[in-house]
Amino acid sequence: MNKVIWHKSSYSPNTDPNCVECRAPGPDRMLLRDSQHPELGHLDLPSHEWTALLHAVRTGEV
Repeated sequence: MNKVIWHKSSYSPNTDPNCVECRAPGPDRMLLRDSQHPELGHLDLPSHEWTALLHAVRTGEV
């Protein structure tokens, strides 16, 4: 079985544990989880929802 490798944003300082980790298992999906509570599972987003979320964050909508 392959081990899942999660990535933390390079914008998240190592001193701040409050962050989201992500993993792209393929071109059409993005997985997100809370880095402080990885045992609680993850969100599985289609790529169009991930793109919309990034746009909303970048433009200050959320």
